[in-house]
Amino acid sequence: MKRKLTFTLIAVFAAISVTTISFAQNAEAQSLVPDWIKTNAGWWAEDQIDDQTFLNGIEYLIENGVINVSSGEKSVDVDKITIGFIPVEKADELTPKAQALEQFLEERLGVDVELVIPTNYETIIEGMRFGHIDAAFMDTGPAWITHERTGAEAVLAELVAGKVNYQATVWARADDTSVQSIEETVGKKVAFTSITGSSGFVRPMGTLVTEGHVDIEGNDIVALEMALAKNFESYTFAGGYKAALTLLLEEHVDIAFGSDIAPQKYLELEDQAKLRPVTTIGPVPSHVFMVSQSMSDSTRDALVDALIELNYDDNNEILQNLYGAEALVPTTTSMHIGEFGTFIDALTGLDQVILDKYNKSK
Repeated sequence: MKRKLTFTLIAVFAAISVTTISFAQNAEAQSLVPDWIKTNAGWWAEDQIDDQTFLNGIEYLIENGVINVSSGEKSVDVDKITIGFIPVEKADELTPKAQALEQFLEERLGVDVELVIPTNYETIIEGMRFGHIDAAFMDTGPAWITHERTGAEAVLAELVAGKVNYQATVWARADDTSVQSIEETVGKKVAFTSITGSSGFVRPMGTLVTEGHVDIEGNDIVALEMALAKNFESYTFAGGYKAALTLLLEEHVDIAFGSDIAPQKYLELEDQAKLRPVTTIGPVPSHVFMVSQSMSDSTRDALVDALIELNYDDNNEILQNLYGAEALVPTTTSMHIGEFGTFIDALTGLDQVILDKYNKSK
């Protein structure tokens, strides 16, 4: 039922030609979106509120102009659209999949569409800054950095397993009840996944900093590393979810940070039973589709409408083959990645580390 309603909502958005807020309105819109709208979206994804309550929230956004509804004609006012993709080590494997999207968009939009599969995000960021790249599929962290550096906006979010996010979670051993909240992880032996891990570092450490439980004395990556050494008995970057949970099971650490489904995905049932979720920290957003600040509203709307057509059976294989997403749903930067972006900003020097992670030329 949830999946059916999700795609029904997508169809509604497409039918009424939903457009996201304009770039000039973005700052104002951040204050217009009430917290209960964001809370409702999370509760609906977890089946804690019914479908009608969630639909009422969407209706509120439309009625109050946070999401603008327009029945006007949408046309592309450029001769060419250049789209970037998430940097990958084996670009040759992504290229034929991307070319299927290129052909699809050229047929829908009636203009030349060029694909760019770079070896790093810096190319996409600079391309958007100077008008060489018009739009791009991006991971959450780089998307936020691109938004801050160039003014680019998120217009679509990927839907995976029926959700646009997953939950960052604090894990402990079931027989250890000494930690009951995220702030009580301070002073403990902890395992993060990696310094760029969204649920395994950015969200938990960003939460500790923004809520005042950890102070960073400085403005670079060295200051962040010093804060880690000062505030935990020990810390390690395990290299992934399974490795962090294994350190926890073997009692090398007291706490492991990761996603809500990590034990289920990576551990045997016997080991899953040995762990307990201390607390759910909050959502980590899915990949987004970003458009350049210089793209006109008309071109942006036409591009968004074309991409939404990938949600339907005849075209969905194109989307699934790219990154495994089920659908693309309309969003805004502030609603989808704004909160997560505050954690990146709070962790000094992390923005460049995130970009370096995706640099496949190194």
